[in-house]
Amino acid sequence: MTQRTVLRLSAIVSGLSGIVILIGVIYPIVSYDSVYSQKYTKLVSPLADPDSQVQEFLTAPTKGTSDTTRASTWFTGGAKEEDFSAPTISYYEISIPKLKINSATVAIGGEDLSKSLIQYPGTALPGKRGNAAIFGHSILPIFNNPKNYISIFTMLPTLKKGDPIYINYDGVSYTYKVEEMFEVLPTDLQVLDQDDSDSFVTLVTCVPPGDPRKPKRLVVRARVVPPDQNAIIN
Repeated sequence: MTQRTVLRLSAIVSGLSGIVILIGVIYPIVSYDSVYSQKYTKLVSPLADPDSQVQEFLTAPTKGTSDTTRASTWFTGGAKEEDFSAPTISYYEISIPKLKINSATVAIGGEDLSKSLIQYPGTALPGKRGNAAIFGHSILPIFNNPKNYISIFTMLPTLKKGDPIYINYDGVSYTYKVEEMFEVLPTDLQVLDQDDSDSFVTLVTCVPPGDPRKPKRLVVRARVVPPDQNAIIN
């Protein structure tokens, strides 16, 4: 094989590799809009149509470019950075079998999403009446690793109604069942409101996974399962 042939083959392999990498980066973002976004769209704000709201968020100064490994940047006009920085950080654990998440740490206080999942300040604790909002980071699906907090909620869009979520808090195990899934803008704080009719868990991540603009938030809402029904779920 001549040197020219080797160089030509190397160029072809490099070109094909570049195409594969490009598809691996772009395809998950584009496919999310066609597979999931239409299914989960429920933008809460009634003031304008969803497309114009997303565009406004992406073009506003400093918005859409925040460090999304910091939980305080995820919603506009909500809790401030100092609200996340509790002097004493306590923890509990969450497991989501569908996503292969096993005993992941949820921090109450602190906001570094690269080290743990984060419970949004002022939301109810697990097992209590109200809404426990839990934030988790996501990245391109090809890099998904349920044991890595940078990618832990990447596959959150694949959950379905009825999927179980298990939480171990203060020595007590709770089972929650997914009831609804929808998208909101970072300005829609209603998803963090408290509902004392029961105990709820709200899982939140940025979507589409891997999109550097992080234009929307996927919300997965689950309700606690009464103890006498746990055997049916399990």
